[in-house]
Amino acid sequence: MLVVEWKMPDRKRDCPTTLLIVDDEPAIRTTLSQVLAEIGYSVRSAQNGFSALAEIRKEIPDIILSDLNIPGMCGFEFLSVVRRRFPSIWTIAMSVAFSGEEVASGIAADDFYQKGSGIRSLLQIIAGLAPPDRLPDNHPVASTPLRIQRIGHDARGVPYVSITCPECLRSFSQIVDGSLTLVRETCCAHCRNPIYYAIAEPIDWAPAHAPHRPPQAKLGRQPEMNY
Repeated sequence: MLVVEWKMPDRKRDCPTTLLIVDDEPAIRTTLSQVLAEIGYSVRSAQNGFSALAEIRKEIPDIILSDLNIPGMCGFEFLSVVRRRFPSIWTIAMSVAFSGEEVASGIAADDFYQKGSGIRSLLQIIAGLAPPDRLPDNHPVASTPLRIQRIGHDARGVPYVSITCPECLRSFSQIVDGSLTLVRETCCAHCRNPIYYAIAEPIDWAPAHAPHRPPQAKLGRQPEMNY
């Protein structure tokens, strides 16, 4: 087994730095996990962006190390979602398609690790990150329903709504029926995150032309009628 002497970042022993490794190659996940765990990090791994979001729902890591070329939700999109949804997480992008030490334009990451440049280079990048005490995470409460508007009907006349997942930020259509005030539960069509939502009936659903009603007679003395 590869043994690397490296000083653990100055953190409490009962609260080690947590890392989430995202890569679709099992060998890379296993090797990095073993090396980093041996040094003292608390390490988890995921094979793609969707499974990584599921891991984040369980526990928010301090640092994410993500490959850019992963299936489903690619690393570019995943890191962008993390930057918007979890701004306190430090992110490191890794790839063999880019070279150098600078983060390439269009990558929402704090640092970049070139695959194949050696484990010591990666450890220097991780150790150089500041303590994870940046902006608080905007993590929604799962039981809080989204308030959305009814969109329309499909070709079969079935009503549907468009829902934007608060977790992966992707949109999908959901067929609905029944009461408009009922809080409903579904799963994101992309990341399978559970979503609670309620359909808010807009005011302009009222008929465009309301039936004409004669004005009510004013209260008071009625005029005398001559017959």
